[in-house]
Amino acid sequence: MKLSIARTDLLRSLSHVQSAVERRNTIPILANVLMKAEDGVLSLSTTDMDMEISESVAAQVDKPGATTVPAATLFDIVKKLPDDAQVELTLDDSGNQMAVKAGRSNFRLACLPPADFPELGQGELPTEFSIPANDLRAIIDRTRFAMSTEETRYYLNGIYLHAAEKDGVAVLRAVATDGHRLARFEMPLPDGAGGMPGVIIPRKAVGELRKLVDEAGDAIKISLSESKIRFEFDHIILASKLIDGTFPDYQRVIPQGNDKVVEVNPKVFTSAIDRVSIISDGKSRAIKMTLNGKNMTLSANSPEAGSSTEDLEVNGNDNMEIGFNAKYLLDITSQIEGDGCRLTLADPASPTIIEDTGDASSLYVLMPLRV
Repeated sequence: MKLSIARTDLLRSLSHVQSAVERRNTIPILANVLMKAEDGVLSLSTTDMDMEISESVAAQVDKPGATTVPAATLFDIVKKLPDDAQVELTLDDSGNQMAVKAGRSNFRLACLPPADFPELGQGELPTEFSIPANDLRAIIDRTRFAMSTEETRYYLNGIYLHAAEKDGVAVLRAVATDGHRLARFEMPLPDGAGGMPGVIIPRKAVGELRKLVDEAGDAIKISLSESKIRFEFDHIILASKLIDGTFPDYQRVIPQGNDKVVEVNPKVFTSAIDRVSIISDGKSRAIKMTLNGKNMTLSANSPEAGSSTEDLEVNGNDNMEIGFNAKYLLDITSQIEGDGCRLTLADPASPTIIEDTGDASSLYVLMPLRV
């Protein structure tokens, strides 16, 4: 294998794929990036056995071939080369070492056989559909903050994606919950997604996908089975195993009988929560919301730091005191992009529904705190 490639092109592709490398693995080849060069294209792939990222980039291929080299080491080398450098990669005849040359810099990296590299993204994925990149960004941004991080409830450590029905209309729905809050986002069901199984996309795959999708073009192709999912866009493919578990019946968590409605400007509300919570207790981050007709008072107390209050004008007629975790509340209100935030409450011990008054695609549920 022998090729030449612009340093900026190689660095961009390596920065994408090296995220899948598991730093603390016990299998040496999982620390490597698989490199295949042929027909003017260099293909790079990495995997941690649960997720795989592959990318193709244009290169001048003088001699086709394949090998694997340490991903982090190659990335560090290329990152520190001059911006306008041209990088030459040459695999020796034994296949045990690859020379990396740029200007006066020379490196030799140990290689492992490409035949030993596990390939995750293969296999039949019967459900296929495409969605706009903006919609995939919205699916992730509106729900991922509510994913659980508790390993004991592993089936909550991701986003549940499935086909559903709302008011007689088929929708693609994403849900995440950690037991304290729930986030739900939906969009019209894409062509081809009608028979899809409900799948749970793991937290790591969600995070890496969100980084990559910022650079994606218009459409993203999604292929999935009951055990794997694959996202394809531009010259990048991200494949991941799915969480093998049953997502709970989230519909039971969404209260139906809440009858107290308060509307508030979300930007003013978010800023006020942020300020008042400076004084909140470090562990519970508890703030109290006191509703009194057309006013809302946010307050927090801490034995060490003191107290804080702030008054807001709201549209409502109910009196109530209820407590929330300020961080959880901020995570939700910061997602509301319209001019109105609606809180639908029942009592101080029951979950509250939070919605964007101008956007029915999202719904959030937040459990109260005792304050």
